[in-house]
Amino acid sequence: MTYDFDTIIPRRGTGNIKYDRRPELDPFWVADMDFASVPEITEAIIARAKHPIYGYAQAHEGLVEATLAYLQSRHRVQVAAEDIVWLGGLVPALSLAVKAFCRPGEEVMTCTPSYPPFLNVHHDSRDVVLISLPHAKVDGRWTFDFAAMEAAVTPQTRIFLLSNPQNPLGRVFSREEMVALAQFCQRHDLILVSDEIHCDLIFDEAKTPHVCGHSLPEEFHDRIITLLSPSKTYNIAGIGIAYALITDDSLKRRFTAARGHTLAEINTFGYYAAEAAYRHGEPWRQQLLAYLSENQRVLHAFLADKASGLVVNSNEATYLTWIDCRGYALEHPALHFEKQAGLFLSDGAFFGVPKHVRFNFGCQRARMIEGLEKMVKVLS
Repeated sequence: MTYDFDTIIPRRGTGNIKYDRRPELDPFWVADMDFASVPEITEAIIARAKHPIYGYAQAHEGLVEATLAYLQSRHRVQVAAEDIVWLGGLVPALSLAVKAFCRPGEEVMTCTPSYPPFLNVHHDSRDVVLISLPHAKVDGRWTFDFAAMEAAVTPQTRIFLLSNPQNPLGRVFSREEMVALAQFCQRHDLILVSDEIHCDLIFDEAKTPHVCGHSLPEEFHDRIITLLSPSKTYNIAGIGIAYALITDDSLKRRFTAARGHTLAEINTFGYYAAEAAYRHGEPWRQQLLAYLSENQRVLHAFLADKASGLVVNSNEATYLTWIDCRGYALEHPALHFEKQAGLFLSDGAFFGVPKHVRFNFGCQRARMIEGLEKMVKVLS
């Protein structure tokens, strides 16, 4: 079956934050694609909705089977059903980890630019401190600055928050990098919280395969929490379904105890959407990746030709590209594009690096080009 990624689907007025938060602007900001999701996901939601009782839900047997099969086939990870902690989203999981493993005065470490919640979830816990360090660019690729990390870590540091594939840099960290990071965490007795929500959006998996936290040697598993979800890949983020892999019993008890009564129940449609994604979504995913890869190629060629002062990141994964705007005299690039071009882009300042923007190319190619044309017009 061939899926249609070119037809523009009107979204304004549907209550989505991408288009309706600032309806006067053309949005290329939040990590939300403009493509219709997998048809089988829609069918699964409709089928469940036909049962007229929508009571409290739990992960049903079909979902558990599909998820375990996905972990085995995609990541070569074998876990038990009880090692999966179901969640309504991954941002709450980041906050839970800080609450579970940090006391007042202790520290969380991460690298920038970073998905904004990484830089803010420590505020959910009293007097927890953030250590943020820039990623280093070595031979044209973003990686960890281990020397800076060694200099910054302290006896009070408790957690390292990792985004892999990295958002917004689109890096897929290699096994060597992941082992080195795990060794760093082991050396300093840190919990490694690995957010892998974009792991199914890798353009060339032969060249840059994803390394799941729980595919690392077992000696590290007593300090790893791997966070996963089908939501970004299959464009079902608004349904709210995610999970943590925690194979160490002590780690799991501390993490789940931190939930208390603060998290809402997961809705029944999330469970059925996730099952359908894992059972039926692979053909759609492969065509999506081909489309996004071509979008990135077109984006790079367009801006190289018409706005060479913009330094556009070359993504190995994700539909979110990082653009360095320092080649132009723009104090606040995102605000400039908003006021002058009517564009809604993600401001790099929220990722810890001002004078950059994040551009979402997970949309129809014609719409992407229209947005790029608006950007170029106000640069010239």
